[in-house]
Amino acid sequence: MSMNNAYAKYRESSVYTASPEELTLMLYTALVRFIMQAQKAVKEKNVEKAHISIVKAQDILLEFQATLNMEYEISSNLALLYDYMYRRLIDANVQKSPEILEEVLKMAIELRDTWEEAMKLAKQQSLPTQVANK
Repeated sequence: MSMNNAYAKYRESSVYTASPEELTLMLYTALVRFIMQAQKAVKEKNVEKAHISIVKAQDILLEFQATLNMEYEISSNLALLYDYMYRRLIDANVQKSPEILEEVLKMAIELRDTWEEAMKLAKQQSLPTQVANK
């Protein structure tokens, strides 16, 4: 079995065994990665690669929008933010603009980092409860 094939199987199993919170973090990380790939492709004047990477980033934003639980107040704000980022990625794709990609990248990084911090806080808060219940 080749290393690439083994790594692909590992990644696939990590997705299947991840919690919803971990899957969200994986998606935020992929969003950041695809925007960075688009930036690199724009810099290298690789229009096709830039387009593919931007479309992948847009697909993630659409998934985030589709899965928002609108019972929470923050969800409407996130929906607006995801929509704005999506539209800016359309602009970036049409113009092949590194400035627009940088703008969206900063937002994606902030969302990812905030989500990661929220996961850590939630885990810390659940530990005392788990210990008390033993």
